[in-house]
Amino acid sequence: MGLPDTYDIFIVGGGINGCGIARDAVGRGYSVCLAEMNDLASGTSSGSTKLIHGGLRYLEYYEFRLVREALKEREVLWENAPHIIRPLRFILPHHNGLRPAWLLRLGLFLYDHIGGRKRLKVTKNIDFEKDGAGAPLKKLFSKGFEYSDCWVDDARLVVLNARDASDRGAQIMVRTKVICAERADDEWRITVETNDGDRQEIRARVLVNATGPWVDDFLVNRAGQKLADNVRLVQGSHIVVPSLYDDQRCYIFQNSDGRIVFAIPYEKNFTLIGTTDRDFPGDLDGVKISTDEINYLCLAASEYFKNPIKPSDVVWAYSGVRPLYNDGASKAQEATRDYILKVDESENEAPLINIFGGKITTYRKLSENAVEMVEAVLGTRKPAWTKRAALPGGDFLVDEFDEQVNTLLISRPFLSRACAHLYIARYGTCAFEMLEGVSNLNDLGLNFGHDLWEVEVRYLVEREWAVCAEDILWRRTKQGLRLSSDEVAVLDEFIESLDCQSDRMFA
Repeated sequence: MGLPDTYDIFIVGGGINGCGIARDAVGRGYSVCLAEMNDLASGTSSGSTKLIHGGLRYLEYYEFRLVREALKEREVLWENAPHIIRPLRFILPHHNGLRPAWLLRLGLFLYDHIGGRKRLKVTKNIDFEKDGAGAPLKKLFSKGFEYSDCWVDDARLVVLNARDASDRGAQIMVRTKVICAERADDEWRITVETNDGDRQEIRARVLVNATGPWVDDFLVNRAGQKLADNVRLVQGSHIVVPSLYDDQRCYIFQNSDGRIVFAIPYEKNFTLIGTTDRDFPGDLDGVKISTDEINYLCLAASEYFKNPIKPSDVVWAYSGVRPLYNDGASKAQEATRDYILKVDESENEAPLINIFGGKITTYRKLSENAVEMVEAVLGTRKPAWTKRAALPGGDFLVDEFDEQVNTLLISRPFLSRACAHLYIARYGTCAFEMLEGVSNLNDLGLNFGHDLWEVEVRYLVEREWAVCAEDILWRRTKQGLRLSSDEVAVLDEFIESLDCQSDRMFA
């Protein structure tokens, strides 16, 4: 089937909101085109703390609607993507100098009961002298609480939404920048340019601005609007250090400045510590963690752990800029994490839907609301559908993860259990698609290091829009933590050879 002359919806931005809207909309019968100027999830969406959570601290700012919606979404998303989302238990030590224990317990009681929790375990009190969670902590912390939230592979969540949208007929264009967007009567005319310099004009009835931190920049410099001041850019940074403890539970630490910091087991051998909250005045193309942020996170974690964390312990760090809706909050950590959708339209003119704010946990609801705005313009075609629809590879029950690993090992006994676990954790049942025709170890092809085999690399290039080693090592997988610079160079050279083969095929 050929491409339409005019799409129903053109989406700018390949982060979680843009890809979520594309998936929802194409599943409701709309023709959809999405353009992302870099790689999918290359901005804010891969710079999160990698949690599907209600946001316990948002209760302090009376964000009850947001917290309730996010809490309800935890189990919906977990059931739709049990390969990349898993439940976690969080340890909250009581700090005598900060919030009183009764206030923490009240907040956790609300957290347990306002979001329709069904599968996740309830909160309980902890005595650190009797529970192993106290082992890595300083002795001055004697009690605390344990509650539930979920972990997510954030970048893979984005890619799987794009993959599902594409499989259903959406046109997904990566490394394609929108040069300008102009209204022409009842449609938009959008000029896009690829990294190779090729330009084309695309027409659409509705334009969706899901550019995240670039939302105001897009309005002014691409859509020809006057100065915009809709978002407050807040930088959140994280550090990764060698594992600080053996327990699989996470810690949430209160700080005297009112912020909180998480310590989360990460990629088996590491601990992820984050996040910061500071206003971001810089260049969005050069976002990186500052020395002050590294020191802040090390000191915040060292306030609780017996063994102090030093900047020299950091093996990797990353930053994301959150496009929070500008609600006039005095501090970055107080700015609302809720999302705001606004339609810019005039009589007989094509509408522009702008996405402000939001958090990864509520992306599916945001997408539903955005498509409802499209329905108001183009009419309803099919009902909302994503609440009970598995993402690619997620078509198994939440308690069947180990069963999927065992099934993969039975069909591919030459795999190590660790490798089979990785494949299910990244691809779920799509691992069987990836390994189709692979009947022995040699069929996996080249080993680029640490169980990153050629068959997986080819799959990511052919099915998930990866074009370079960075795409694969830091977003599709996290093997960048392990591969040496020489191994990375070999991988990049291999991917370039695939491009050359493709060029010869279609010449």
